[in-house]
Amino acid sequence: MNNQPHSSEPASDQPDSDQPAGLPAIMDSGLEYTLTQHGPVSSLAEVAAARGVDPGRLIKSLVVRRGENDFLFVLVPGGRSISWPKLRALLGVNRLSMPSAAEALEVTGYPRGSITPFGATTAWPVIADVALSGVQVSIGAGAPGAAVTVDADRLVEALGARLADVTDPE
Repeated sequence: MNNQPHSSEPASDQPDSDQPAGLPAIMDSGLEYTLTQHGPVSSLAEVAAARGVDPGRLIKSLVVRRGENDFLFVLVPGGRSISWPKLRALLGVNRLSMPSAAEALEVTGYPRGSITPFGATTAWPVIADVALSGVQVSIGAGAPGAAVTVDADRLVEALGARLADVTDPE
């Protein structure tokens, strides 16, 4: 495991081929963060241990289809899942769906397991579950086994996310 604390500095003009794809956007966001890189993991508990955070502080960045060519990111804490009725009511829609893995890659630029709003090919709207308020969280940095630990309130602000109750315990 590799933990590297960083203050936000503008991304350099020279890309680092070993850096996670979302890191330049994270750096440009102004967030202070700690980068964590780890090997393969197979459970929520293993991910949390590798990143040094409580499982409930892990963020799953999920892509949701609202309509044709209309997507959004939903930031879901570990141990929770999207409450479809809550999310539909918040958005004022009758139907939402999850895109296929190929479609998620196409609309974000990231394969499943690496999806993050940071550096996505389209800046889709972001909804963050209210359970993320006031804590340190770990969010993916755009590569398998790469994440940044950040202040959740600052994360919501940096992403222009809407904070709302959109999840239920798993």
